[in-house]
Amino acid sequence: MPFIVVTLVAVLTADVLLLTQPDAAMAPVDEVVRATPRQTPLAQKRPVQQQPAVTTQPVAPLSKLHKPNLFVLTSKPFTNEMLQKVARLSGVRALELADAASVTLDGKRVQTLAVNPSTFRSYTPKVTASSDALWQNVAAGDVAVSFVLGNDGGLSLHSRVSAGSAGQLRIGAYATTGFGAVDAVVSKEVGRSLGLPRDNALIVSAPKANSDTLRKRIIRALGKGTQVAMVNPVLPQPQQKVTQRNWPAGSFMTGEQLTVALKAAVSKLGRPYVWGAEGPSTFDCSGLVQWAFAQAGVRMPRVTHQQWVTGPQVPYSQAQPGDLLFWRNDPTNPDYISHVAIYWGDGKMLHAPRTGDVVKIAPVSTRNLAGVVRVSPIAAAKVR
Repeated sequence: MPFIVVTLVAVLTADVLLLTQPDAAMAPVDEVVRATPRQTPLAQKRPVQQQPAVTTQPVAPLSKLHKPNLFVLTSKPFTNEMLQKVARLSGVRALELADAASVTLDGKRVQTLAVNPSTFRSYTPKVTASSDALWQNVAAGDVAVSFVLGNDGGLSLHSRVSAGSAGQLRIGAYATTGFGAVDAVVSKEVGRSLGLPRDNALIVSAPKANSDTLRKRIIRALGKGTQVAMVNPVLPQPQQKVTQRNWPAGSFMTGEQLTVALKAAVSKLGRPYVWGAEGPSTFDCSGLVQWAFAQAGVRMPRVTHQQWVTGPQVPYSQAQPGDLLFWRNDPTNPDYISHVAIYWGDGKMLHAPRTGDVVKIAPVSTRNLAGVVRVSPIAAAKVR
């Protein structure tokens, strides 16, 4: 029986794995938002001579951004009764329906949302939300893919890629949604051609509510089959900044474990980068980290923003071999952790860069460096 799995990542991040389900229908309840739009170079208006894939109304301009705090998935379509239950919970300010599933793009399994471009845009990062061209392209039948999938995965902007039963889709923009592992967005019309289940996902904005408390209330209100991931969580303050000094003895990898992980990683030099690959012959950046650390008995989460919370941050000047280096390279979502490498020592790193490249040792680039994390196997095992 098809199912949906949601992985909750500590208190700072969330990753969602979506598996296709049978189609179901329900009329969405959407709120149209308006504003003064701004353009982004990551999306260009479709050429006049190119006919859109579907006939659409103009996308409503942006008027207000809603910070998404929770991402809800159900095993059946949301009904009006279910929506009302969530809307009545204390602290809920805005809701947005979407269709969620994993689809095949260019031979890659990609977690995808089908949305109403006019309303969903206000729940995305500001750079993404502000692009009229981006959302008009989505409404016209294009797919917007994340910067990581596009840049590292080799899906060139404005190229056409295979999309299963939908034939081919045009890459209309690089546009990170900010929802964990969701790497593609299409219109609801295109989602139907891809066979996505309808209205099985709900984005909740509750900027003044405790996200963990609200998450539990949503699960109680909606019952069995409901799964909720925290996105941009609102949690009690103050939160003490964790440093290595206040972690208990035995929290970190032993010298033997570090040696095993580094030897495992370096044994893969020259192996090709493949987006989404976890080894043992091909890797993406976080897949290499997960595989190498597993050889040392350390259970690492799968994706970069999860690996970012597997231990305390240390200054780059104090980086040691085996520490993880993270970058924020995504111009569509400047806060998003988009790349990881293993510190090799002496100003060098070992990583899997991008499509067309191979696992290599290279000088550390500090441009857009987000920070350095010293991995704690205890903390890593708790990340979901």
